[in-house]
Amino acid sequence: MPWLQLKFSTSQPNVEPVSDFLTELGALSLTYEDAEDKPILEPLPGETPLWEALNVTALFDASCDTDGILSACADSHLSRVIQSAKFEQLEDKDWERAWMDNFHPIQFGERLWVVPSWCEPPNPNAVNLLLDPGLAFGTGTHPTTGLCLKWLDGANLQDKSLLDYGCGSGILAVAAQLLGAKDIVAVDIDPQAIIATHDNMSRNQIAADEIHVGQPEIADEITFDVVVANILAGPLKSLAPSIANKVKPNGHLVLSGLLAEQAEEISQHYEKWFTMKPAVQQEDWVRLEGQKR
Repeated sequence: MPWLQLKFSTSQPNVEPVSDFLTELGALSLTYEDAEDKPILEPLPGETPLWEALNVTALFDASCDTDGILSACADSHLSRVIQSAKFEQLEDKDWERAWMDNFHPIQFGERLWVVPSWCEPPNPNAVNLLLDPGLAFGTGTHPTTGLCLKWLDGANLQDKSLLDYGCGSGILAVAAQLLGAKDIVAVDIDPQAIIATHDNMSRNQIAADEIHVGQPEIADEITFDVVVANILAGPLKSLAPSIANKVKPNGHLVLSGLLAEQAEEISQHYEKWFTMKPAVQQEDWVRLEGQKR
């Protein structure tokens, strides 16, 4: 079905009246994007913050009266806050197929490949992790996940116990199992992450008792040789005592989900329990590693 999208700029205080106005004109959906490259990285629980300056895209059926809609915008009391509005045609395509076509096998380190479940592995003799992220975060394409996968590939995980804290799609837990780890636990507060992790275990022929998946409470009273936490800086800071207590003496901690400017503060926060190594950076993101004293 063909669509048209109306694009314009506005500011945050105008979002609600503009949304109501365009919905009355027949807009099927509205999308808001940052117009000034000022990302909001860690909203508080329950918040849905917006940027101060916004680019807005309103989706309309292709049969709509574009001239009438533009005239209504120009004549309304909101004309001064709907800036430079213009219609564009949105290509009619299979968006799921388009996403799949752009997600290719990726190598991490020497042994490990992450292979979309609909692709053939480029190297059948490698450690091939078949992945379909579903609705959960984690494909390996983001630097934070990639940094963790490279660490796992370079570590000796044979028969080591491991906790994947904030497992998302389960990509790190599954990679660890394929690389030789045992007694693996993967936890997340998002039910979609738990579903996606089970799905990706099945896709890689990993039995349910080889990776225990659930809410964070299932890891209570357990310590691990390795703990990997690819979450955001705020939770890493607030959960530091709990995460530290899950690492065995001489065990390893791997933290990611951090911007470069956050690394020093988080590293200092964990130095109470760990000997921390210098941050490893990829693009704007970093990975931290420490060994429990």
